Amino acid sequence: MTNRTPLLVVAAALQDARGRVLMQQRPLNKAHGGLWEFPGGKVEPGETPTRALARELREELAIDVAEDDLLPFGFATDVAGGRCVILLLFCCRRWSGVPRALDASDLCWGRPHDLRQLPMPPLDVPLLDRLIDRRP
Repeated sequence: MTNRTPLLVVAAALQDARGRVLMQQRPLNKAHGGLWEFPGGKVEPGETPTRALARELREELAIDVAEDDLLPFGFATDVAGGRCVILLLFCCRRWSGVPRALDASDLCWGRPHDLRQLPMPPLDVPLLDRLIDRRP
């Protein structure tokens, strides 16, 4: 039986002053292990997407982000394991703290077009492509 309730996932394109974006590598023991993704996670019941993303960034990267600094950028959808997954991407240029890989194998910063060479989960690819196509 297919689960018809969509899974809502949020992620951030953290951009530094030089235009680089932070990506994290998924641990090998998780789904899509070893692939590079925008940091974020699942929206829990009762959470808004921005509140969930602020929480996830604190838990995964040890940084604090104000919800007002999370700007909607785009979304991607796919069906995985019989369930619709919706990934909402937010851009963020302000946070406090230095990102650390608390729940990831590694972190890397790069310009969007350079990050395209990294292996990524299917939902991250079109969102990175959209970042590349955007001309600052």
